[in-house]
Amino acid sequence: MIDLRFDAEHHDRLLERRLDILVPRLLAEARIDCWILIGREYAEDPVLTTMLPATWLSARRRTILVLTPTDRFAISRYAVGDLFRAEWDPQVQPDQWTRLREVLVAIDPATIGIGTSTVQAHADGLTVTQHEELVAALGPDLTGRLVAAGTLGIRWLETRLPEERAVLAEATEEGHRILRRGLSRDAIIPGVTTTSDLVWWYRQTVHDEGLTSWFHPSVSIQRQGGEPDEVIRKGDLIHVDFGIVMRGMCTDQQEHAYVLMDDQDRPPSGLEAGLQRANQIQAVLMDEFRTGRTGNDILAAARAQCQSLGLDATIYTHSIGTHGHGAGMTIGLWDQQDGVPGAGEHPLHPNTAYSIELMGVSEVPEWQGQQVRFMLEQDAWFDGSSCVWLDGHQSELITI
Repeated sequence: MIDLRFDAEHHDRLLERRLDILVPRLLAEARIDCWILIGREYAEDPVLTTMLPATWLSARRRTILVLTPTDRFAISRYAVGDLFRAEWDPQVQPDQWTRLREVLVAIDPATIGIGTSTVQAHADGLTVTQHEELVAALGPDLTGRLVAAGTLGIRWLETRLPEERAVLAEATEEGHRILRRGLSRDAIIPGVTTTSDLVWWYRQTVHDEGLTSWFHPSVSIQRQGGEPDEVIRKGDLIHVDFGIVMRGMCTDQQEHAYVLMDDQDRPPSGLEAGLQRANQIQAVLMDEFRTGRTGNDILAAARAQCQSLGLDATIYTHSIGTHGHGAGMTIGLWDQQDGVPGAGEHPLHPNTAYSIELMGVSEVPEWQGQQVRFMLEQDAWFDGSSCVWLDGHQSELITI
């Protein structure tokens, strides 16, 4: 059972450390003197949302957060928990936008970062109407100092403190536990259970355990001799794509299980070999992680290495953390294997996490040379020198 009070206290302590440690560093990195995040209730900037305390499930009316290297506060009638003091008294200055201008005039920053980005949606949270009102309120002098803070927002979202690695690892372990329980007789009766049954088993189990899902799971079957129906049968290779949200961290995992025939005590060796070849692709990709390399650089190097090893590889790896498809570096998309504009040009930084997602295709002799797709996804951490699994990875087929 999830202890909501404990999780809330943990969330706020960790958020305060992130604000204290990361914001000054990232502002200096981005060369931005003052960062403004603006969101209205139910239309929150995604970056602003990650700065709210646990008891704030949304913004209040219009919430404006102001962050500098040495201070942070809210142009709001309410303090934002203990993290942002309130710097607006409507009894003194009735207009919120005018109060923001007064504060900025006093600070006199050379550059003012706002939440716009052409690269990733996570950092493009300033709506058109709020931008128009901001510009009208600030006037020509301050408006001329506005700069897009998209990269700053991405860096805030992707960067994890070292202690957040333990949170991600715990979430990954919990995700593995539920995923693998579903690939067992606890959830599957061969010849009876359908792929839809298993999908909803996962959704219900996540809900019943007090967790949430950030996407609807998928379950698919590959079967010798052609297209399978929805019923899971003996001799099937089952694939699951599954993720949870735990303590504000997302997981994203894909694994395979084989349903044994009556006369089998292990999967066909061709299926086992196919999984091992897909494991090779994982190792090749993770070995190409180098600080400063872009996602497109890593993609090209990994694909070239796979080709030299005779591995049929498709790579589509993404950042993970507070969002499942997280802000940060993207290494390929399933339909863009020559590089991804924008997100693929983002460089790799230390203390970031990734879902190592890819597919290897192998011929299975026991299935008359049929090509079988091994779609794998596991969560990993890059510490600046190496990319390592947060909770291991699948190296053997699960058997049912």
